[in-house]
Amino acid sequence: MTALLEVEDLRVAYGKIEAVKGISFTVESGQVVTLIGTNGAGKTTTLRTLSGLLRPSSGKITFGGKPLTGVAAHKIVALGLAHSPEGRHLFPRLTIEENLQLGAFLRKDKDGIEKDIQRVYELFPILGERRKQASGTLSGGEQQMLAMGRALMSRPKLLMLDEPSMGLSPIMMKKIMETIRELREQGTTILLVEQNAQAALTLADHAHVMEIGRIALSGTGQHLLHDESVRKAYLGED
Repeated sequence: MTALLEVEDLRVAYGKIEAVKGISFTVESGQVVTLIGTNGAGKTTTLRTLSGLLRPSSGKITFGGKPLTGVAAHKIVALGLAHSPEGRHLFPRLTIEENLQLGAFLRKDKDGIEKDIQRVYELFPILGERRKQASGTLSGGEQQMLAMGRALMSRPKLLMLDEPSMGLSPIMMKKIMETIRELREQGTTILLVEQNAQAALTLADHAHVMEIGRIALSGTGQHLLHDESVRKAYLGED
């Protein structure tokens, strides 16, 4: 059976600096796969390349059996790969509902769009309560909810989340992680980049540790959660 996403010997450079140095991994339908590692490991660069925002210097990316290399970012969204980026990148003067509608900009099914907006409000009731509020006035946690909701509006086959818990309070981080778990239970396939290694590995079916542009270690989330070297390096244990 072919994986939903296949990444083979991917290399990405910024000028002469190679940020991703020949990584390979797959994501199967229905899985949560996570990439963990320190800042500068190449995790965000990997996601930006998969979504078409950066061009790889070499390697292959296949999504749903189709090659993605050289495909424009908006066409990648149309194929079913959505990216909720680090930093959220909302439209601050637009309302919550307008931001969600923009997430469905490639769709023409008005009834389906409205149904999916209601689904986002069910996932994040606070957004439904404030749907006419400008997104720039929301808290960091609420903005993260909206960024995730907007990505879901394209009805993705694969949802990529980049640092969804960054800068959030422990309570809000718990809410975001609970929502990722709920999405997984609903059948959403997720590729997660997350600095909170404990939370990410607890959620993940499969995980990869990235170090300086390479995958240093791979395994199930539970295996890496109990790996001594991972616990020392990323979970703060002696």
